[in-house]
Amino acid sequence: MSLYRIGVDVGGTNTDAAILDIKAFDTPGRGVLASHKTLTTQDITSGIASSIQAILDQSRVDKSCVLSVTIGTTHFINALVEADARRLDRVAVVRLCGPFTKQIPPFSDFPIGLRGILDGGINYLDGGLEIDGREIAPLNVEQIKAVARTIAASKVTAVALVGVFSPLDHEGRHEEECKRIMLQEQPGLRVVCSHDIGPTGFLERENATILNAAILQTAAKVTNGFRRAMDRLQLACPLYLSQNDGTLIDAKTAAEYPIKTFASGPTNSMTGAAFLAGFDRTPSGNVTENEEDIATKPQILVVDIGGTTTDVCALLPSGLPRQAPGFVEVGGVRTAFSMPDVVSIGLGGGSKVYVDDTGSDNVRLGPNSVGHFLAQEAMIFGGKTLTSTDIVVASGMTQLGDPSLVREVPRSVVEAARKEMKRMLEGVVEQMKVSSAPVHMLLCGGGALLVTENLDNVEKCIQPVHQGAANAVGAAIAKVSGDIDIVEVIAGRSENDIMESARQKAIDLAVRKGASRSDVKIVEMNKMPLQYTNNAAMRIQIRAVGRLAIPKNLITTTPSPTVVMGKDLDATEGREKVSVPNALHSTIKPSSGVDLAQYRPDVRQGVWYVSEVDLELISTGCGVLGTGGGGPTHHEYLKSLHSLRNSGKGKMRIIAPESLDDTNVICFGSWYGSPSVINERIAGGNEILAGIKAVGRMVGREKFDGIFIDEIGGGNGMSAFPTGVQLDIPVIDGDAMGRAYPTMYHATFSVYGHSLTPCALADAQGNTSVVMQTDSPKRLESLLRSAAIELGLGCAVCANPLSGAAVKSHGVPNTISLSWYLGRAIHQARRLKRSYIDAIFDVCAGKLLYTGKIIDVQRYIGGGYTMGTVIVGPANDDIKQATSANDNSHMVIPFQNEYLYAALGDHKGSEDSQKIVCTVPDLISILGQDGEAIGSQDLRYGLRVSVIALPAHPLWKTEQGLKIGGPEGFGLATPVVSVDDAFQRSKSVISEFELA
Repeated sequence: MSLYRIGVDVGGTNTDAAILDIKAFDTPGRGVLASHKTLTTQDITSGIASSIQAILDQSRVDKSCVLSVTIGTTHFINALVEADARRLDRVAVVRLCGPFTKQIPPFSDFPIGLRGILDGGINYLDGGLEIDGREIAPLNVEQIKAVARTIAASKVTAVALVGVFSPLDHEGRHEEECKRIMLQEQPGLRVVCSHDIGPTGFLERENATILNAAILQTAAKVTNGFRRAMDRLQLACPLYLSQNDGTLIDAKTAAEYPIKTFASGPTNSMTGAAFLAGFDRTPSGNVTENEEDIATKPQILVVDIGGTTTDVCALLPSGLPRQAPGFVEVGGVRTAFSMPDVVSIGLGGGSKVYVDDTGSDNVRLGPNSVGHFLAQEAMIFGGKTLTSTDIVVASGMTQLGDPSLVREVPRSVVEAARKEMKRMLEGVVEQMKVSSAPVHMLLCGGGALLVTENLDNVEKCIQPVHQGAANAVGAAIAKVSGDIDIVEVIAGRSENDIMESARQKAIDLAVRKGASRSDVKIVEMNKMPLQYTNNAAMRIQIRAVGRLAIPKNLITTTPSPTVVMGKDLDATEGREKVSVPNALHSTIKPSSGVDLAQYRPDVRQGVWYVSEVDLELISTGCGVLGTGGGGPTHHEYLKSLHSLRNSGKGKMRIIAPESLDDTNVICFGSWYGSPSVINERIAGGNEILAGIKAVGRMVGREKFDGIFIDEIGGGNGMSAFPTGVQLDIPVIDGDAMGRAYPTMYHATFSVYGHSLTPCALADAQGNTSVVMQTDSPKRLESLLRSAAIELGLGCAVCANPLSGAAVKSHGVPNTISLSWYLGRAIHQARRLKRSYIDAIFDVCAGKLLYTGKIIDVQRYIGGGYTMGTVIVGPANDDIKQATSANDNSHMVIPFQNEYLYAALGDHKGSEDSQKIVCTVPDLISILGQDGEAIGSQDLRYGLRVSVIALPAHPLWKTEQGLKIGGPEGFGLATPVVSVDDAFQRSKSVISEFELA
């Protein structure tokens, strides 16, 4: 007996459906019995129903043998990106955090209008966990009940429940227990737990949880509408929805977690094309990608050419698309979703062809397109617009429309346009390549006819059967996943046993969700050592994926009891959309509405009064100076922004170091610990202040004349701004490193004999530890690190206050100004689409070391630090490496939180092949395609990057400085290699913009 699966993909223009015989997957047609395309209807449901009915009529299958229907839809994400208040509910946010996280409140980075729609109140409760599983505070039952009553009284029914480190908590016990108590007290609430939504990264997971809670009612109506459509078609099989990552969830779960289905469309196309090409029939066993495999096995790139764009994605050996690194914005909100890593260019079947007046061989294609009006506007169909499809027909490479209508197109134009098509396609393929291995290009989409000849560096071009139905086929064959994200302590245990246990948990989870145990494979496995731990703690992420199991009882004759029958899809359909002013206007990009070339900071009488625009620019610049360390800047930027918006006028200000009197007393305060903690257990906001007060008591000082930054690099470069507001003192334009370094004793003051003790650590719970004196700066670091572990690896560190004379003699001046100038240069270059590398070097001396693509990242714990190596390889044949004529050279960059040196070498990073081109103390930074810096914690395979070097301050070039901050200070037996350019002291914003 044949068994069938139906897939449906609902796009903005068309709804596609396909039916597959799962017992015919090994046939040339891959089991596709029928497919159908229809226009997407306003209510979506009727379009789905008509598409499914069409394929049922074509295939004439026995409906009782249909095992499943899987739908990919954009309905949920449309409610958000359109900020449609009809479909969005207010959400009450409940944080299980104890005294933590208050420095960045919920909704901090939401667009103005969207927050106005969704904000249903904020609540901070006891609870949450440390990274090692200890409780921050036990749950308070009466507190939870009181909040549940308050929320219900406000007429809000949707709740986003977010506990610190809940994704690493087995079964999310704190969130689940809190949810149980809330529902017991107020059964009408709809509570979404964040551990069911996303991984660690508190703010991004919370944002996603809020968005999910906001569309719960809409999701219930939509999925019930889908189910009713199946009932009308007399299909009683299970209903699934496809997820962003190419796997599926059942309709009931999708109604609870609709946000997981937001980006299913592109993924369906990619996985469907891979299946139709037969890539799933290549035995790979459990997938644990390694660089040897990547360097030798053919890499599969899916090239989907539509009417307007060409989308390219690299496939993993599992057949799933490679996921994009970093965070994804949904409706202007930063979230931590897995999305396919897709590169798009403006070339499609409807791309308009422009001929330069200076000559017929100067031809440009796109990005403008006639789109779905191809049949009316293209010349081969009687239209007047010359399109890329017309060019292919005129070349005689395909038969379509009326070729006689393009006979008058000059041959030189045809050849020039074909050459430009080939160049554009070769360029995007090169951009997406992840290694130097041969490329097998999987071609699909209606515009595939544009590929009329072999492309350079593409070994094989494959056009699968039924390529027009790839998206619906991708939905039909979507698999089930089991995802594990845990922290395990390795010390004293077998790492192999721990990993095997975690793999088995992922497999078991996939099976519980409906996968066939015999088909489940491990397709992704990541191990991330945690910084500053002395117990070899490691974060383990594993994904297992398998095909849906065939149920024992094949025939179901009654609808699911969970279906709520009633009126069609959504009662909001047909009602006028509720328009919200400034719905998607960003609250965290103030520079976007400013002409940066004309912008002047507010500087009066030697004082720089910081604006929101200034903070945004400084944040970007601090990232560049972070040299891989210092922590991410995004959270510190949000903290500073929140502090500025809630402080009195003029509270946040900067003064020049030369304005200090020698007898002034300057305090210090920054963050100390692991980025893994700091990004999850967000600060309460009182930590640095508590540490400064503790040190003040030790030295007999209650008030200070200013605050100096420990390290300008990374997030710590902004940590002093909220504290300056709290103490109502200015921040001094400078820092103690001129960059980021991994230890306290890397401060220039320590290098030149100024004592860092007494030195305090403080957390948000009131715990304060003071080191009064040590026999060496390194001993201080060891004591601080031990105390930081006890405090959960996220705390404030506040060193001995110093005099104005010391700050002027041994501080690095004007580094806040340098951050501002760097940030302005990058933002301007991005806006004008110019080279941000050139823009950076217009601001300061430096050198481009390499441009390419990350091909390997290795991490391990050494001495309590995250150590490792990143290898960057050539990304495109036409890229000229800055330091070598050999395009096959790779750049090898070891790091100890910060990047230690840059060397040219082979793709394995072999030390004997390396030629070092730059070392510490010079600043080595890795920048992404948008000019933003990439910290060592955010390095990911496949990122396209540029590596630059900036000269260090002269304080680091002395014998004393090099002993600590040079290669010797990191145990490297290599000479110092500096960039060619001499250090240039940064201009001062205060001096340049002082009002006369």
